[in-house]
Amino acid sequence: MVYTKEEYIKLNVKQLKEKVNVDADMNQLEAIVKHLGIAAQGGDASLVACEQESERELIKNNFLKSFLGLTNKDGLDASIEKVCKDLGVSNTHKYRAAFYYLLAKHYGKTL
Repeated sequence: MVYTKEEYIKLNVKQLKEKVNVDADMNQLEAIVKHLGIAAQGGDASLVACEQESERELIKNNFLKSFLGLTNKDGLDASIEKVCKDLGVSNTHKYRAAFYYLLAKHYGKTL
């Protein structure tokens, strides 16, 4: 499935509200979608596969460390695990922007 930017944002807003009862800050969410670039257009890149170690490492290294400037001392693995659970262990459609939004919120980071 290929999404427009607006469609992808709507899907993430809905997931944040339904799964964790969060009313998204639209500026923050739009900044995350902009950061994601082509990954927000759909397919596997628009989703997070929590059960894959390589996926968790990608999130830790590329988003939390490189983009948000965090270190392992900040409990990165635990925060990723928490967001995986918050969005639903059996939920196979964890949208990447919603996932990153919750991580940024957890660490009090604004994009």
